[in-house]
Amino acid sequence: MPENTATPVVDFWFDPACPWAWMTSRWMDEVTQVRDVEVRWHVMSLAVLNEGREDLPERYRKLMDTAWAAVRVIIAAERDYGDKVVKPLYDALGTRIHPGKRSDLPAVIAEALEEVGLPADLAAVGDTDEVDDLLRASHARGIGLVGEDVGTPVVAIDGVGYFGPVVTPAPTGEAATQLFDGLVALTRVPGFYELKRTRTAGPQF
Repeated sequence: MPENTATPVVDFWFDPACPWAWMTSRWMDEVTQVRDVEVRWHVMSLAVLNEGREDLPERYRKLMDTAWAAVRVIIAAERDYGDKVVKPLYDALGTRIHPGKRSDLPAVIAEALEEVGLPADLAAVGDTDEVDDLLRASHARGIGLVGEDVGTPVVAIDGVGYFGPVVTPAPTGEAATQLFDGLVALTRVPGFYELKRTRTAGPQF
């Protein structure tokens, strides 16, 4: 196969509540240090994905009830200040939620907005449905590439999307680039859909 020298465009859909998306985003950060790649960051929503499901464990259902606020705030920030704020706000939220193990979401959101230099009143959007149409549209674009029976993250390379990669700990250095190059190769195989094995470890932040 001839080498494709064009800069890959990666579209990355995340929910800041998801630890696995966080791990994958750290891997993507590593990739951008050593590969010429354009990454565009988007919100998807586990709360939207699981809406109306009665088979969720009680603990997970409670998590879904609280998962609306952060994605709404990111969508509102993107609406008002452009897509350049999406990744910094995700980083500020995710650092507190995942390696920081913070569960006080109102405080986390307030601190993240302050860190990124965004107005504090954006936090109020998290308790309303003001941006839900925009949120659902962003979610639909990501999930439309992979189907309803997956979760977050969704990673698309030049328009070909997959759920995942799901990996822990986040690969660094040469291992990060090897994984990325492998995923690029898979996107160029028409009809390739799935590889999977049972997880035996949780996210290692």
